[in-house]
Order: sequence, then structure tokens, then C-alpha cells
Amino acid sequence: MTESPMHPKRRRFIKLTVTGLAVAPFANALLSRNAAAADLVKESDPDAVKLKYKADATKAPERTNAEEFCDNCLLYEKKDNASGTCSALGDRLVAAKGWCTSWGG
Repeated sequence: MTESPMHPKRRRFIKLTVTGLAVAPFANALLSRNAAAADLVKESDPDAVKLKYKADATKAPERTNAEEFCDNCLLYEKKDNASGTCSALGDRLVAAKGWCTSWGG
């Protein structure tokens, strides 16, 4: 008895399924990273304006010490390399290399 060759549609389905399973973890990581960036406090947010928050500390003219960044502030809790929460801004996400007038080392 000879085996019949796999139907081309079935073969294509299996290839797409295997490819999808292999790519899924990477797609999830990319989506998570983009979602975190979208959740960062904006400099135009009223609370951020009050604290003169800048996502890029080097653009904060009020900053007097070049070592002051959100990621080394006592009010900051790291979430990943690029962001963390700030208790001065209601535990919302801020840029790790940001700065505001509440900075405390």
C-alpha cells in the first residue's frame, strides 16, 4: 500500500501554524514594549508640568546635577530598562532617563 502525498493546502496550513507558533513570543514582546511606551506620562500632563518633568533629563534646564535621572531617584521603581513608576506622579510610568523637580537621591 502506498501513502498518498500530503494535500498542498494541509501542508501550507501546517507550515503557517509552525511559523506562527515560532514568531508569537517575539510579537508579544514587541507589543508589550510599544504598549509601555504609550503609557508613559507625557510632559504635557498637568501633573508632569507642575513638576517640570522631562522624559529626557538632559533637556531639563532646572536640573543642576548631571547625575540626576528618574532611575536613580528614591521615588522611582524600576519596571524595565527604559521605564518605571514614580510615586510623585501617582505611580505612573516615567522614562528611566527622565527628570523632575521632585528628584531625590
